[in-house]
Formats: sequence, C-alpha cells, structure tokens
Amino acid sequence: MSNDLAILDSGLPDYLKSLNVDATTKALMGGSGASQSKRISIKGGVWRLMINGKEVAQNEDRHMNVVIVAASPKVSRTYYAQQYQEGGDVSAPDCWSADGEVPDAKAASPQSKRCVDCPQNVQGSGQGNSRACRYSQRLAVVLANDIGGDVFQLTLPATSIFGEGSAGKWPLQAYAKMLGSKGIPVTAVITEMRFDTNSATPKINFKAIGFLENAQHELAIRQGETDSAKRAITMTVAEADGAKPKAIAAPKPEAPKAEAKPEPTPEPVKRVSKKVEEADAAKPDLSKILADWDD
Repeated sequence: MSNDLAILDSGLPDYLKSLNVDATTKALMGGSGASQSKRISIKGGVWRLMINGKEVAQNEDRHMNVVIVAASPKVSRTYYAQQYQEGGDVSAPDCWSADGEVPDAKAASPQSKRCVDCPQNVQGSGQGNSRACRYSQRLAVVLANDIGGDVFQLTLPATSIFGEGSAGKWPLQAYAKMLGSKGIPVTAVITEMRFDTNSATPKINFKAIGFLENAQHELAIRQGETDSAKRAITMTVAEADGAKPKAIAAPKPEAPKAEAKPEPTPEPVKRVSKKVEEADAAKPDLSKILADWDD
C-alpha cells in the first residue's frame, strides 16, 4: 500500500503551487490551524514575528522587503484609558474605530458618538501635546521572497502614515500617492520598509525596489483575497493577539422618579353674596327687641 506522505512529498502539481489552504481544509483542521493569527510588530524598532500574541522570532535588520497585498480602506483610531506598561498583558482598547468616524459597536467604553467631537481627539489629551486617541492603519503583507507563504498583519502608527516624505523615504500615504500617480498598483511592486533611525519612536519609511513578474503579481492579488488578509486588515492588534474584549458597561438605570403627592383639596368655602350681606345688615337686632319686651 502506498504511503500518502510519500505521494504528497513527491511534488505538487503546477496548479497547486500558487494556491493556499482553502476554507474547507481550515475548517477541518480544527482550532490550531484555522485560528492562527500572524503579525509583524515594530516594537522597539525591531521586526518581531508574533503568532497568536506570542513573539516567536526577531529580525534586527533595519529593513524588510515585502509585498503589500491588502490594506484597511480607512485610517482607524484606538484609545486606551490606561497608559501602556512594558511587560503588561495585551488588552483590548477601551474605545476604537475602524473607519475613524464613529466608535466600533464592540467598544467597551465609547468616548463620543463621533470621533471628530471626541475629547480624546484633542491635542493635549494624551502625553505631552499628543492625542489620547491614536491613528493607525492595518496592512496585509507577504515576504518578498515568499509571496505564496504566510500573510502577516502590520499595524502602522500615525508617524508612518502621514507626512510629505521624499524619494526613497515615503510615509505610507505619500508612497501610495506616488505609485498611483504613475499608474502603478502597490501590489505589483516589492516594497522596502525601513526604520527611520532619526525618529525617537518606531517609524517606517517606504520605497519601491522592483517590480513583480506577472505570475507573482497574480499570486499577490490572490493572497489579498484570502481570509488571512481580510482578518489582517480588519482585526485590531488585541483581537489578533487573542486578548479578551472588555465588558461593555451596562447603561446606568435611571433613578425612579418620586411620585407627586396630590395636593389636599381645600375645604369648600361658602360665599355670601353682597345682596345677602346687605339684607342681613337691615335685619333688626333680636336681642335688643327681646330686651325691650322685658320693660
């Protein structure tokens, strides 16, 4: 009887080499294979591979070459009531917004009905002159030397998103605008991500260093349509790391209103008409009449 491992290890058919494990296989694999979340962290200015919230590898090179296969359509926002503590457990944010406009329905403690009116969106609400609510944008990326491999989530801070930049040192939005102005899709190029050594906090600059071949570009597009890519651009870092969501505070019940006591009904007062008063005044004094009768 032939060994199935021998058959499978003998080499994949050409059409399978560019495919990933499908949803049916993942469902049958159970929890370990279906729910694995992989992301790249830039904490401390070091590339860190995180799997289900656990750091499994580091790359201390100043740059990393990737292909961006998907991106969240809008810049998101995240607010933590407590300041980050080194070594602390990853926790879900108190409030966040996927579209940067309104709090997410799952947010435990929404700070405002609209992000634009939120007190945490005011300069000075955070440390120094910063905003307590932070901007970020999520990407789904694959390694340039393994386009058909794992899809990673990469969450970028505001310093890596906004700004003008310059050739070879673009923040994300300026980089995309530069490519778009030339009619080049970001999914068709190899992108170098490099740490800005002049920044006190982790900041990434972007640069295009080469084009993908046609087959590679088609593979990158397919990678951007996978469940892994969709999760990468929709899940918060806390969700990707498996942090338990904070309980949504129940609305405070309104204090029962005291029932208004009915005012006592005043006793009816008999009103005497003016004519009756005049008639009573005209009546003779009976006591005087009786006194006269005694004489």
